[in-house]
Amino acid sequence: MGLTKIEGAKLAEMVLLGASHLSNNADMIDALNVFPVPDGDTGTNMNLSMTSGANEVKKVSSGTVSEVANALAKGLLMGARGNSGVILSQLFRGFSKGVETLDELTSETMAKGLQSGVRTAYKAVIKPVEGTILTVAKDTANAAEQIAQETDDLVEFMERVLEASKKSLEHTPELLPVLKEVGVVDSGGQGLVVIYEAFLASLKGEALPEVDIDLGSMDDLVNAEHHKSHQDFMDTADIEFGYCTEFMVKFEQEKTKDHPYNEEDFRNQLGELGDSLLVVSDEDYVRVHVHVEHPGEAMNIAQQYGSFVQVKVENMREQHSEIVGDQPKQTAKPKEAYGIVSVAMGAGIEELLTSLGATVVLTGGQTMNPSTQDISEAIEQANAEKVIILPNNKNIIMAAEQAAELSESDVIVVPTKTIPQGMSALLAYNPDASLEDNQKNMSEACNYVKTGQITYAVRDTQIDGLTIEKDNFMGIIDGSIKATDPDKVTATKKLIADLVDEDDEILTILQGEDSTDEEVEALVTYIEEQYPELEVETHQGNQPIYSFIFSVE
Repeated sequence: MGLTKIEGAKLAEMVLLGASHLSNNADMIDALNVFPVPDGDTGTNMNLSMTSGANEVKKVSSGTVSEVANALAKGLLMGARGNSGVILSQLFRGFSKGVETLDELTSETMAKGLQSGVRTAYKAVIKPVEGTILTVAKDTANAAEQIAQETDDLVEFMERVLEASKKSLEHTPELLPVLKEVGVVDSGGQGLVVIYEAFLASLKGEALPEVDIDLGSMDDLVNAEHHKSHQDFMDTADIEFGYCTEFMVKFEQEKTKDHPYNEEDFRNQLGELGDSLLVVSDEDYVRVHVHVEHPGEAMNIAQQYGSFVQVKVENMREQHSEIVGDQPKQTAKPKEAYGIVSVAMGAGIEELLTSLGATVVLTGGQTMNPSTQDISEAIEQANAEKVIILPNNKNIIMAAEQAAELSESDVIVVPTKTIPQGMSALLAYNPDASLEDNQKNMSEACNYVKTGQITYAVRDTQIDGLTIEKDNFMGIIDGSIKATDPDKVTATKKLIADLVDEDDEILTILQGEDSTDEEVEALVTYIEEQYPELEVETHQGNQPIYSFIFSVE
C-alpha cells in the first residue's frame, strides 16, 4: 500500500529539503533573469525568503501539519524579499489557511492547500501577469485537484503534480513575450518547480544535494565579539560602527574568472569599512562577520565574487541598550506625526534623501532587496503615528506593502520605482496634509520625472531590437534598455539623447561609486553645449551597480 497520509514531521522535512534544494539552485534561477542588468536576484530572494520560513519550521518540526504550515507562513512572511519572495510567502500563507486545523495531509487536502495558496497569492498582486510564478502555481494547483481525485498515493500524486508544474513552466515563454524573445523560462516559476522537486524527493525518501559546508568556528568567534562583559564598559553613543553584519557568499565562476578572490585583499577591503572583522572561506564559500556603519557597502564588495546564501544585519546600538538593562531605561520618545521610510544604496544618496525629508533610509535596492521584516523594523524606527514608505525599486514595492499591512501604525506605500521618483515624491510631501492626500500627491509627482540609468551587461543578449554584449554599458530609461556601447561616456551620451526633450528644465546627475569626477565634468560640459537651456545639477551618490543615475524634469 502506498503512502496515503503524512504528519507534521514529514511536512517539515519536505520544507527543509525544499529550502536546501532552492539554495543549491539559486544561482541557476538568478541566471534566468530576462534583462542583462546586474539584478538577477530572483533565486537569491526566493532562497533567503524560504530559508526564513525553514528556520521557523525547525522550531515546530514535531508539530501537526497545521502548526508546521503556520510556522512556514510566518517565517516566509517576515523574511520575504523582492516580488518573487513575497509571492512565495503568499502561496504558502494561503496553503496554511487551506490546511488549517489538520493533523495530517492527504493528496486531497494537499491539493486543497495548493489551491488556497493560489487564491491568496493572486489577491496579493494588484495586476497579476501570466507567464510568471503565479501561472505555474495556478496550473499546478488545478492539476493537483484533478490528480487527487484519481489517486490517494501521495508519491504518485506529487510525481504528477511536479510533472504538471514543469509543463506549465515550459509554457511560460508563450504567455510572456519577453521570455520568448530572450529564450528563457520564468525564473520565479523555476524556483517553485525546484521546491516541488524537493517535496517529491522527501516523499520518496531520496536525497537531493544539500549545502554541506564547515567554515570553522565562526559562530563561536561571533559570540565572543558580542559577549556581555565587553559591552558593560561602554556607552551606546560610543559605538562607532552600528551594524553587526553577517553574510555567506557562494562563489560563482563567472564572477571570479575576471575578478579572482583573494582572502587577504578581500579582508583588507572590508577592514577599511569597519571593525570586528572575521573572514572564513574555503573553495566554495566565504563567510563574513563585520561591524560597519553602512552594511550595503560591505555586501557590494562581497557580491563581486558570488551570490548571497545567508544575510543578517543587526543594530548594535539597540542591542547594547538592551544588554545594559540594569541601567534605568529612558522614557520612550513620543511619536512624531509623520515619518518617511525610504530605501536606497549609496552613502551620498542616503544623505540626499535625508536632506529632502526622509526620516529613515533603509539600505537596499538593486541586488539587495530588504525583507518585510527589515521594512517593518524601519517603520518602527521612524517612530511616527503615520508613516510613508518609498521603496524606490519595483522589486521592493510588494514587500513594503506587506510590511504596511502588518504595522500597528497608519502606513501607506507610495510605489516609487527609482531614486529620482523617490526624490520627486519627497519634494511633494506636505506635513500638514492627510495621509491619503500625501499618497495621492506624492504618487502623482512621480509622473513628472524621468529616470535614466547607466549600468553594465552581465551577459550577451538581444532584446528590444538591441544586440547587447557582456560588460558593455547600457542606458536604461524608466526600465527599458535604450542604448548600449563598450564606452561608458558614449553610452551615456546616447542615453541622454533619448532622455532629454525640449520641454525639460532640470537634469540631475547622481554619480556612482565607479565613476570619476573627470567623467562627470565631461558629461556636464557635453550637456551644457547640447542643451544650453537645461539646468544641470550634480551630486555624489556613491551608489553601486549604476555608474550614473539621471533625474530629468
